Amino acid sequence: MTDTAHRSAGSADPTGVPAAVPAGTPPTGTGLSRLQHIYREGMLGRRPAVPTDFAELERRARRASSRIAWAYVAGGAGEGRTMRRNRAAFDRWAIVPRMAAGAVERDLSVDLLGTRHASPVLLAPVGAGALMGRDSDLSIARAAAATGTGYVFSNQGCNTMEDCAAAMGDTPRWVQLYWSKDEGLVDSLIQRAESIGAGALVVTLDTTVLGWRPQDLNLGFLPFTRGVGIAQYTSDPRFAAIVAERVARPATKQDVRITLSAVRTLLAMTRNHPGRFWRNLRSPLPRASVETFLDVYSNPGLSWQHLATLRERTRLPVVLKGILHPDDARRAFDLGADAIVVSNHGGRQVDNAIASLDALVAIRDAIGPEPTVLLDSGIRTGADVFVALALGADAVLLGRPHLYGLALAGQRGVEDVIRNVVAELDLTMALSGARDVPAVTRDLVSAAG
Repeated sequence: MTDTAHRSAGSADPTGVPAAVPAGTPPTGTGLSRLQHIYREGMLGRRPAVPTDFAELERRARRASSRIAWAYVAGGAGEGRTMRRNRAAFDRWAIVPRMAAGAVERDLSVDLLGTRHASPVLLAPVGAGALMGRDSDLSIARAAAATGTGYVFSNQGCNTMEDCAAAMGDTPRWVQLYWSKDEGLVDSLIQRAESIGAGALVVTLDTTVLGWRPQDLNLGFLPFTRGVGIAQYTSDPRFAAIVAERVARPATKQDVRITLSAVRTLLAMTRNHPGRFWRNLRSPLPRASVETFLDVYSNPGLSWQHLATLRERTRLPVVLKGILHPDDARRAFDLGADAIVVSNHGGRQVDNAIASLDALVAIRDAIGPEPTVLLDSGIRTGADVFVALALGADAVLLGRPHLYGLALAGQRGVEDVIRNVVAELDLTMALSGARDVPAVTRDLVSAAG
């Protein structure tokens, strides 16, 4: 399929003119610029602090991370078959470069939901990022702004969406939504997303309950039980009201054994709760907030009927994330979704699930070139991005790699990962004869056999 219509589907704003590419946009020829920067630094004896290949990036990030952090961020569901399948799917496709195309200049920008993005790479929402570095979401937001990269704020973030939006300036930001059991909380989160100028509401469908994650289970660790990753909730007025109702109810006697681990958990809850540590230590709010979050954060009964109410509840474009079946993709667009994200949650929810890239091919063939489709799960390199674009993605979401950059070098580490991935994409386009993203079509890849 060489039709390129899907590149611009849903891209125009009401005036028909996409918003300007944000400040920090990588210049034309960004791949060569990145190469020159690294090699010139090498002439002075300076090597990259963040590895330029994913395998070494992963190895160093693992050494820099605690055991519980690595289990949560790098781990997957069950035996890890979905994670491996995500990578194997990319190995089944080979790029077929075309010669003498004269692609001296490349345009990596794409139009998504009425906004021009500097490249087809956005940062995926990853919860509990503070496990990998303090003020994780703020550092990622600043790195996104510095590189002109769109960022999907995590509903399970460690910094509020308001603070992250302030750090991003005019750089595009979307907001993830986990559908809570409390409909008032759903509305409150949506309203906050609108207030910070979000370009879209990204509703995650595949985590109505947590998947079976042995790495976390074997450690008995879930970050939310320590108050990590619930900043969007503890900063929310509706959530605060639910917590207050809980605290006001007569306390029930609980059989709680005082152990060193229990004390550490209480201290972590206290430390991660907004406000002063010593005041929090004397307050029931930190523990009540964690317990309330665990009760309401996701709705196991989420249905298409719930999703059908979104058009009445928000003016934002709606993106449904977690689609893997063509029939679900059709239903999403029939329901009025503006875009979908083909995703298996990075292999973290269902073991032995279909690879996201395989699902992308089937979905794009089923729905045609027009609807806006993004891909998430398994993206590691610029060459991966190229393959995803060739197989029908309008853009991709980059997940674990940018968290690994955060673990190694904070904001600068995230910036380096973004620049490396985008630079490799640019060079792959140059070497394959593609002048712009619409030129990256299916005839530039082949089944590897």
